[in-house]
Amino acid sequence: MAQKSLSEVQIDTSSLYREELYTDLHSGQIRKLVPVTASGADDPSRKPIFTASTQVMTPGGVLPLSGRVEGAETLEQAVAGFGPALETAMKELRAELEAMQREQASQIVVPGRDVPPLGGGLGGLGGPGGEPRGGDLLLH
Repeated sequence: MAQKSLSEVQIDTSSLYREELYTDLHSGQIRKLVPVTASGADDPSRKPIFTASTQVMTPGGVLPLSGRVEGAETLEQAVAGFGPALETAMKELRAELEAMQREQASQIVVPGRDVPPLGGGLGGLGGPGGEPRGGDLLLH
């Protein structure tokens, strides 16, 4: 597929959203994407999209974490689904990291080439040795 030049890139006016951000200044943020028409008016034919985001402390540093709040149609429902959305996002992240570690471990090592260390620097999120250690993640 040929790459488009920047002048050829266009916004899809049938899928425009207005962004609203809510926070408690402590645990994280909820982002609401409100569907709008090309004129900027709310589009009641489409449902809003809510995402939850926070930061977790790991031995390797701060890790941003976000996930979609499935089924939420109101801010109240998004607040109730905040924790479960982040729990799902963490499970998906762990699975992705484990897959990356398996892929890296199965690569053929050629003598004389630099080989990056296993584990990815995320400490308690899994890695060589099996299950992740408990207590390594702190909400920020």
